[in-house]
Amino acid sequence: MNKTTKFKFVCEYPINASAKLLYPYLSTPSGLAEWFCDDVVLDENKIFNFIWDGRSHYAEMTGHRTNKSIRFLFLDEKKKHVHDPSYIDLSIESSELTQEQFLKVVEYSEEQDKKEMEERWEYLLQNLRETVGG
Repeated sequence: MNKTTKFKFVCEYPINASAKLLYPYLSTPSGLAEWFCDDVVLDENKIFNFIWDGRSHYAEMTGHRTNKSIRFLFLDEKKKHVHDPSYIDLSIESSELTQEQFLKVVEYSEEQDKKEMEERWEYLLQNLRETVGG
């Protein structure tokens, strides 16, 4: 059994949009498809199918707080749970001091290239900002 090392990437991105406006883009298939991936399909078992470059990646929404945060836990290609699963947490946070909104991203995955992850999330957040006008 080969054991893969996983890494946790954490970053905050300023975004000029209210939590109420932002949340549907983080939590619904149609919202996520606008900025996060090529398409998202939700099946009858509430499993999200994130499609990038024609390839399916299945995930379950394992945590959510309306207008606050969301967690997607990734499954295997048979839509089954795996040991030490990859996940993505997206949480909307605001600075009490400046009243600025941030999207905090936590990605736990096999991706080891921090620079590549930074560039990918910067690109994704640019898409999100353009989508929400923030």
